Amino acid sequence: MADVAGKDTDTVLVVDFGAQYAQLIARRVREARVYSEIVPSTMPVADMLARNPRAIILSGGPSSVYAEDAPGIDRAVFEAGVPVLGMCYGFQLMAQALGGRVDNTGAREYGRTALTVSKTGSTLFEGTPAEQQVWMSHGDACSAAPEGFTVTASTGTVPVAAFEDDERRLYGVQHHPEVMHSTYGQQVLEHFLYRGAGIAPAWTTGSIVEEQVAVIRAQVGGKRAICALSGGVDSAVAAALVNRAIGDQLTCVYVDHGLMRKGETEQVEKDFVAATGVRLKVVDAADRFLEALAGISDPEQKRKIIGREFIRVFELAQAELVAEAGAAGEDVAFLVQGTLYPDVVESGGGTGTANIKSHHNVGGLPEDLEFELVEPLRKLFKDEVRMVGQELGLPEEIVQRQPFPGPGLAIRIVGEVTRERLDLLREADAIVRAELTAAGLDREIWQCPVVLLGDVRSVGVQGDGRTYGHPVVLRPVSSEDAMTADWSRLPYDLLAKISTRITNEVPDVNRVTLDITSKPPGTIEWE
Repeated sequence: MADVAGKDTDTVLVVDFGAQYAQLIARRVREARVYSEIVPSTMPVADMLARNPRAIILSGGPSSVYAEDAPGIDRAVFEAGVPVLGMCYGFQLMAQALGGRVDNTGAREYGRTALTVSKTGSTLFEGTPAEQQVWMSHGDACSAAPEGFTVTASTGTVPVAAFEDDERRLYGVQHHPEVMHSTYGQQVLEHFLYRGAGIAPAWTTGSIVEEQVAVIRAQVGGKRAICALSGGVDSAVAAALVNRAIGDQLTCVYVDHGLMRKGETEQVEKDFVAATGVRLKVVDAADRFLEALAGISDPEQKRKIIGREFIRVFELAQAELVAEAGAAGEDVAFLVQGTLYPDVVESGGGTGTANIKSHHNVGGLPEDLEFELVEPLRKLFKDEVRMVGQELGLPEEIVQRQPFPGPGLAIRIVGEVTRERLDLLREADAIVRAELTAAGLDREIWQCPVVLLGDVRSVGVQGDGRTYGHPVVLRPVSSEDAMTADWSRLPYDLLAKISTRITNEVPDVNRVTLDITSKPPGTIEWE
């Protein structure tokens, strides 16, 4: 499949040396309206250059340039005439490869550091102050710049904290401009892109839609496609984008497994269809899923059962669509998935690094479904997907929907999943969502799972009597990409209102608790 960027889009390659911030660098470049992709440091330079990048960024990494097994870079990358920016470890590799000196001095810098800019009018630092805060994370230090470079910044312990060579368009900084703690980091990064590399900020959501519509039409041709619509942002935007491209050739299948939150099935049936005009087939399979989950408490078993049943129901729906198509049934040849760039990267498909998790988009659809995949979002981050959704005219309720797990509320019930417990959790969750919206906090938190401790009961007093009800747990978290997360500091008055409403309005729930664990060590979801 063709890249999201399209053939004529300026591309910046981010070379990943094992940096924890590699995805963040790519995101920051895109925020500057320039398309970027991550490639592994093991990729031969010839292969990088064959992709005709407008610029290359060398990421940081955990290694010392002196370590025996430290990843390196071919000097040819600096001699190809392509603008290069080295950050942290990438900065040191550049210095070492071009004849500078990098010392293992033991003078470490971690966290916020004061940077002194000696050339405030330089390509990178134009318009930024002579003294600024940056984020450092290194042990080795550059003590002498390569020949031809001008030293443009230093710190109290590092004499060469940035250097620039405008003639060869090679630049380097010891700090991490991509993190928010580097006060002028985004400005420095944009200076490299616009001034150093001469790239125009032209990559927009409108251009993404236009390019992908052309790609999808070329891929699908006159055949038909189906999409497993979950009601989540990813599948909704993917479906809307494909529908924009091929119209009635697309049919969406929504499997209602009875594990959705309150009002979400109705939202998919009404709001999504009204906004897109998509052809939608709704399959009511709630009884089937509940029967399969009866008596099961183990979270991994729950996931496997839900994935298996989803596949079987989707296969039946697919067979019905083929049968309805009659002789043209063989033309139902494409499956639309809402795969995102982090899914690709974390599955080992983006950087060539270790596989963090196996990718199981759309409930874990099997390979033997014999469809060719259409994945129009596979090079986009979540925030970019939301912007594309807005460009396509999807309702805010769908575009700004918080991430929700494929297995639904089943993994937010600790213990057996029953109809009664689902009803309790749905009501409690609806109260939390309504109050967060009323407080204007929907955009400030990444998501707020509400967990029902189904196998736990606690003593309470409600009215004039003693109760023995279930506790619920609120798990509000803040994050950029769900790789890491911190618990959200919600106002006490809001927490009090949520607790009062839940214990007053949801039968059999008499206690509300707050999860204040970050990720790591805890995960966002409980199961």
